[in-house]
Amino acid sequence: MRGEWVASQGVALSPTLPRDGFWLDVTENEVAKQIVDAAYRVHTSLGPGLQESAYEAVLAYELEKRGLRTVRQQTVPIVYQGTRIEVGYRADLIVEDSVMVEIKSVEAIAPLHKKQLLTHLRLADKRLGLLINFNVALIKDGIARIANGMPD
Repeated sequence: MRGEWVASQGVALSPTLPRDGFWLDVTENEVAKQIVDAAYRVHTSLGPGLQESAYEAVLAYELEKRGLRTVRQQTVPIVYQGTRIEVGYRADLIVEDSVMVEIKSVEAIAPLHKKQLLTHLRLADKRLGLLINFNVALIKDGIARIANGMPD
């Protein structure tokens, strides 16, 4: 999609598309704002109570519609005692190769969920993650921002 965009077409710009022939630098925080807005739209439309895989698919679709590169279930290797182990774990979503999204559909986010995401961020060498629990009445109550070595 990126290479097909033409400035003269007058297409509304998204954070990942070029403007006047130059690629825009998109920060993790700008990407995170788009993810939160997309999660709000998904939650408003679908409501709570679905499986995590359903929210993952629909959220990925919503982000891709916005022009954000989104990878689902990306395998993240683990380096253990100097050995790279390929099948470490799978990240639910990685958006713009900068923000990791962990999707939940649980009664409540546990402190362990936040620690797990922080571990995943460290292993994947990412600075920002969003933990999104769709099984809540208000989506704002289900979103946690987890930073790995960057300001909150």
